[in-house]
Amino acid sequence: MATESTCYHGACTCRFVRYRMTAKPLFVHCCHCRWCQRETGASFALNAMIEATRVQLLQGEVQVVDTPSNSGKGQKISRCPRCHIAVWSNYAGAGDAVRFVRVGTLEDPERLPPDIHIFTASKQPWVVLPPGTPAVAEYYKASELWPKESLERRAVLLAMSQQR
Repeated sequence: MATESTCYHGACTCRFVRYRMTAKPLFVHCCHCRWCQRETGASFALNAMIEATRVQLLQGEVQVVDTPSNSGKGQKISRCPRCHIAVWSNYAGAGDAVRFVRVGTLEDPERLPPDIHIFTASKQPWVVLPPGTPAVAEYYKASELWPKESLERRAVLLAMSQQR
């Protein structure tokens, strides 16, 4: 059961779309790849990976925009149809089961600092990575870095996808 300490509330800029994450995310990526830089118009994207079933749309509706990705498989970016702010994405690899929630759309984004910095080979040279947070040139193996609870939750997702 979700409690206030495990819930994370978010919204788009105009507040038409409001949502709630009912659990701590599986893992938080700070991605420095060129694709994320181009999509966000910033130096990186900060995404909280979480099961789609743990993201509740409280108000409004999202417009899903199919967007190319570096993998070639694409991603679906869910945006507010009014202010066009991206609130989360679904990447082809995880399908509709996992959402990559934009941490910057949370009411308290400071509650979810990055668990890892990825694709740092293409990070902007003036971005200074904090000591103590893992950083990798490209990607990593979840089995080596994710907390036990997150790995268990991922195993449930994988089992569910194999039943379909």
